[in-house]
Amino acid sequence: MIGAFTFEQGGRTYSCTHQKRETPPAGTWWWFAVSSDPQRYAPFEAVKGDTQRSIRSRIVKYYEHRLWVRAQPVVPREKFVRPGKPAVPAVPAKP
Repeated sequence: MIGAFTFEQGGRTYSCTHQKRETPPAGTWWWFAVSSDPQRYAPFEAVKGDTQRSIRSRIVKYYEHRLWVRAQPVVPREKFVRPGKPAVPAVPAKP
């Protein structure tokens, strides 16, 4: 398996490592961090035959799609409201 590596693409620096994951789903996963983003991501499981080129391609495609999704306008949802109590009919006053 190839070791950790770093590359630049589109003005961003990507740092890639593989780590065993202790929680499900278990296995070895590719983790990456981007210079302009404080979050780390682990979108792909490491497989036999991975190359820097194939991993780089998958990571850039994944991250570019993530940026595109973030840039989309927010679609307002309908509010789900619990129905109120039914109106109580007025009781006529006794004479």
